[in-house]
Amino acid sequence: MQYAIIKSGGKQHWVRPGDICRLEKLPDEAGAEVRFDQVLMVSEAGDDSTLTNIGQPYIDGGCVTGTVIGHGRAAKIELVRYKRRKKYRRRQGHRQHFTEVRIDAISS
Repeated sequence: MQYAIIKSGGKQHWVRPGDICRLEKLPDEAGAEVRFDQVLMVSEAGDDSTLTNIGQPYIDGGCVTGTVIGHGRAAKIELVRYKRRKKYRRRQGHRQHFTEVRIDAISS
């Protein structure tokens, strides 16, 4: 089983080929190919042993490619501020934008 840890949108994501993951919104259109060059770790598990390549902080020449499936917005999160006996109530909602990406290949 091959997997990698990539950095995208200020977050780290654990990905495998064939996975569909939700990342921070990317500017690419649906169907476009995306390359992630900030690869922190690549691991290839074989029958006998596991080969792990860890970057400091990134792997030189490491790359993860994927295909953009589409864009969307996550479920609404409501923020509520309240102070008792002061008639102070504030409500605010937030929906985070995301991009769904299918991971195609991992190379180190």
